[in-house]
Amino acid sequence: MGKNSNAVGAGLAQVLPDDGIPWYKKSHLRLLNFYAFSMTLLAAANGYDGSMMNGLQALPQWHEFMDNPTGAWLGFINAIQSLSSTLAYPVIAYFANRWGRKRGLLIGFFFLFLGSFLQAFTPNEVGFILGRFFLGQPSAWWAGLAPLLITELAYPTHRAFLTSFYNSGWYIGSLLAAWVTYGTRNYDDSWAWRIPSLLQIAIPIIALPAALLIPESPRYLISKGRRDEARQILRKFHAGGDENSALVDFEMEEIETVLQEESDIASGTSWMDLFNTPGNRHRAAISITLGVFAQWNGVGVVSYYLALVLQTAGITSVTDQTLISGCLQIWNLILAVGAAASVDRVGRRFLFLLSSVGMLVSFVLISALSGTFDTTGNKAAGLAVVPFLFIYYGFYDIAFTPLVISYPAEIWPYTLRARGFALTQLSTYAAIFFNTFVNPIALDQIGWKYYVVFAVILVFITLTIYFLYPETRGHSLEEMAVVFDKHQIGLEPENKLGEAVKSSHNETV
Repeated sequence: MGKNSNAVGAGLAQVLPDDGIPWYKKSHLRLLNFYAFSMTLLAAANGYDGSMMNGLQALPQWHEFMDNPTGAWLGFINAIQSLSSTLAYPVIAYFANRWGRKRGLLIGFFFLFLGSFLQAFTPNEVGFILGRFFLGQPSAWWAGLAPLLITELAYPTHRAFLTSFYNSGWYIGSLLAAWVTYGTRNYDDSWAWRIPSLLQIAIPIIALPAALLIPESPRYLISKGRRDEARQILRKFHAGGDENSALVDFEMEEIETVLQEESDIASGTSWMDLFNTPGNRHRAAISITLGVFAQWNGVGVVSYYLALVLQTAGITSVTDQTLISGCLQIWNLILAVGAAASVDRVGRRFLFLLSSVGMLVSFVLISALSGTFDTTGNKAAGLAVVPFLFIYYGFYDIAFTPLVISYPAEIWPYTLRARGFALTQLSTYAAIFFNTFVNPIALDQIGWKYYVVFAVILVFITLTIYFLYPETRGHSLEEMAVVFDKHQIGLEPENKLGEAVKSSHNETV
């Protein structure tokens, strides 16, 4: 995460401190990155839910309490959480522009406690379902605000990694849930599933102090006329308190210039502004398709219905299913972190294309092996599904875990960033709702043949990425107009800061 013009562009790289001191030896960057890493723990709430529901579906105790749900009813129980998140995103986008990125984080904690306690101590299945509805709210508030805060607050050369790393927290939550349900699987009573339900609060609580202390986005503050507060934050966390920092001067001038241009072009107060220019329509197409692609590539089947997938491969033991789930989450976490660290090294397009092609090949093989087991009863073919599930998820992790957050967060201009990012999240959760509702019905009706559908979709995903998704490496947030709007920001080159920006644009166009 050092100084790198490939990550931020030549203009910004010129004003980055070149003192040879690594970031972890600077107290201001350690604190800033601590806040960013803590925000990653908020993503654990959503990952915990998906893995926990996988585990609960392998527990006879939960099936008995919920009156053995199957098909559409099982799909609704899973989908109610994503439906709740989908309903929240329009409100969150408005909240982010009106009251900032930070305050809404605490709203998520309120719903986390409400949903977790209701789900853990409910006397009947209605209470369990209501708890899941409330738990859709923290997932939305945190996913809608924390990545924006990280993106707009991070040190320039750390931004891509930290924003991409955010979604790795999904696997921190899924890892805990998988092993908790593995540990409680042999309990004779309802505590086998009540304990995992209650422990949903565990990881986000660790992030609560950081959520209270993290500074507000400097870009939000500047947009509200609070210029001195924004400069103070940038000076403290980007320059270690240096009053004469060229980096802070550069950032302030670039942010103010771009925000002024955006306000001159459009008000940025309407959802229709997401589609009012060719550049914005390009961004919107990416935001919508990325949200859908992240869920319609087959991951929805594995995320929420791993137990059913394993059953189609002949793996029916509760211990085996929960053990495989636990090991899968460790694998996912390792691959996701490695991918986040590679975003600025190899670029976004390379990761997207490698991921989609790898998933396509993996899903074809999973379909063939599952079909072989179904038609011949060959146990070796059934067991071979397991390593290919790991391979499939590895390819998913290298792009769709990190970039489904960082890519849409960086491509939109500030005035539309909250709504543009919400557009991705809305399409994501709409796709999740569809998947979690439809997948168990399809798996019940046609079993492994359902996998062929996702193999076809993956072909379409690969082609769309190739023709629609541009490379954004080497541009600051304010420079994304070069990629999408084909114009340079209006810094006049009468000073070194303006010249640096112009130089950066000329070298990266």
